[in-house]
Amino acid sequence: MSLEPSSPEELMSPFRIHSGNAALLVVDIQERLCAAMEKEPLERVLKRAGAAIEGAKALHLPILVTEQYPKGLGPTHHQLCEHLGEFKAVEKLEFSAATADVLTSLKGRKQVLLAGMETHICVFQTARDLLEKGFEVFLLADAVLSRSAEDRRVGFELCKEVGARVTTVESALFDMLGRAGSPEFKLISAAVK
Repeated sequence: MSLEPSSPEELMSPFRIHSGNAALLVVDIQERLCAAMEKEPLERVLKRAGAAIEGAKALHLPILVTEQYPKGLGPTHHQLCEHLGEFKAVEKLEFSAATADVLTSLKGRKQVLLAGMETHICVFQTARDLLEKGFEVFLLADAVLSRSAEDRRVGFELCKEVGARVTTVESALFDMLGRAGSPEFKLISAAVK
């Protein structure tokens, strides 16, 4: 019996994010929902979510976007649309974004970087459901938001309790990048400024 790894997955450390195995999931950052958020925290989250999108594009990650009841909550926020370019959001009524359409669109990627709102509802339920389905979930702490700081704090705790790893946009992107000196490094460095 050989002790050599038999697949690329076996070579992957469970403590690293790998660009070839990761996807970005942006959950419900929508115009009318954003209008209910405090202005300064919202501006920070929009900036960091935009950086996550730009970094994911530089690393060629699948980028999935969901919209919770868009008829009531509106489309994806216009600032994110500028980063996304042409995209088709997955519309949903479920709070969790781990829908059949999203799972299919992950295309076998098992690590999910999670951004969105609200932390204690849709983001938490998405993290829980993905973890239950065998995915590794990385909660982008600076790219998630709730209407209240307390709900956001509790959302973090809930996500950690079910097994999500908490990181930041910059930490996750540079973890996948691994080294400087590449065109991707330049793109990501510009995105996170």
